[in-house]
Amino acid sequence: MNRRFMADQYLINRFRGARTDPSLVVLEGFHPLKHALRFGAEILEAVAVDAGVVEQLGASLAPDIAPQLQEIVASIPAEVFAELAPVPAPTGVIALAQRPRISASDVMQTAGSDPVILLERPRNPFNIGAAVRVAAAAGAGGFVSTGAQDPWHPSAVLSGVGLQFALPVARSDSLPRCDRALLAVDPVGEALRPETIPPGCVLAFGNERDGISDELAAAAQGRVSIPMVAGVSSLNLATAVAVVMYTWRLNHPA
Repeated sequence: MNRRFMADQYLINRFRGARTDPSLVVLEGFHPLKHALRFGAEILEAVAVDAGVVEQLGASLAPDIAPQLQEIVASIPAEVFAELAPVPAPTGVIALAQRPRISASDVMQTAGSDPVILLERPRNPFNIGAAVRVAAAAGAGGFVSTGAQDPWHPSAVLSGVGLQFALPVARSDSLPRCDRALLAVDPVGEALRPETIPPGCVLAFGNERDGISDELAAAAQGRVSIPMVAGVSSLNLATAVAVVMYTWRLNHPA
């Protein structure tokens, strides 16, 4: 068994194992790696089919982190790269980062006066990632999801383009307890307006199928609804987060 084969097999095992390692984050593609670097992630491995192509992407799309890309991305054989993820990234780069150690309680304590997004038992990791992306873009103070789905799952990081590193993000087994006002987004709530969102509140969204639970409804200090045309029953989870967060932004310019 030659050294090249052993090195390749080590890399394959490392990336495959990282998908279920709670201390690591898998970054599939250029944009997740770009955002991870931009927001200070500790990159442990970064490999590409052609490091030169990744450097060119950095120079044109993210010149602020281009020198870091040039330093950390190594080229590997295409057949090895194809083994590192179930679906190889079209941009030809994949990386591993250290996962931030942060709890839901930490998020609540450090978010300041900006809203914290709370997803209750979301079912789809791609929806979670899309909601993280919106929360980061709109300037949320933090992001917490409850239930089994991990907001740092590779699929969530892929759809969130690595913006989990742009704000505090954590998972909790149950509704986190804190001193912040809890505002549930619910069809029976008061019509959403900028002034209905208090400073430093937790904006809570139910899951895709059932909406908010009885427990969340009982814990909420208020409820707001997103006005919709008659006959339209719901919005995509990330779209709902976007509507509420940018309504808040109307009174809080970035």
